[in-house]
Amino acid sequence: MESFYTLQGEGYHQGRAAYFIRLGGCDVGCVWCDVKDSWDASKHPLVGIEQIVAGAEAYPGRLAVITGGEPLLHQLDELTSALHTAGFETNLETSGSSPMSGQWDWVCLSPKKFKSPLPEAIAAADELKVVIFNKSDFAWADQFAQQVKPGCKLYLQPEWDKKDIMLPPIIDYIKAHPQWELSIQSHKYIDVP
Repeated sequence: MESFYTLQGEGYHQGRAAYFIRLGGCDVGCVWCDVKDSWDASKHPLVGIEQIVAGAEAYPGRLAVITGGEPLLHQLDELTSALHTAGFETNLETSGSSPMSGQWDWVCLSPKKFKSPLPEAIAAADELKVVIFNKSDFAWADQFAQQVKPGCKLYLQPEWDKKDIMLPPIIDYIKAHPQWELSIQSHKYIDVP
């Protein structure tokens, strides 16, 4: 769908220079999605792997973040292999609802209630980032925290349009459950893509 060089705004790698590769196609359909244009892959021209990697190589950062839409709707072995060969660290941002593919240095699992993550995605997660839309999401987040591997980073992130309402209870929850950390969409605060 698009690619761009910016700062990672969320989660464990927040603040790092990153080349984002946003793939078209999503079958999850989050009501709060801020990239609904990504849902229909047919609206976006196909771009070859060589062209994607060449675009990334034009910038000095060597962190490539594959996101969507839902990137795992695509078979990602060739893309991640080409990025590794070019010297990139590969990070995945996924709901985990489609089968895993690709070679990943970091997997950020952000499960959605609309389509549950597969066990293989939960097992692969280095980072669990749960978007908090309402108070019932805390218990839902804890269900996944109990399933991820030891050492997986745990983040709660307020849904952007409800951040003023949900941030105070998230802060209170983290103070009471310190295994969790706060993730905010810092790229939106500093106005970068």
